[in-house]
Amino acid sequence: MQTILIILIAAAAAATLFVLVKGVIGMAQGKDVTGVRSQDLMRKRVMFQALAIVLVVLLLVVAGGGGA
Repeated sequence: MQTILIILIAAAAAATLFVLVKGVIGMAQGKDVTGVRSQDLMRKRVMFQALAIVLVVLLLVVAGGGGA
């Protein structure tokens, strides 16, 4: 279970990085005059970041065993 979560965390982090780089390149090119594409990419980046955080918390709960 922990291995699967680690793989999913790495995938979410890679997706976040991909969308971030895509957004930076798009901004540098200056093709998006209205900002619609930039907003869409920002929403996707935040979604992937949130997913990664939830997976990290889930990994910590599973690894900790929940025993106090």
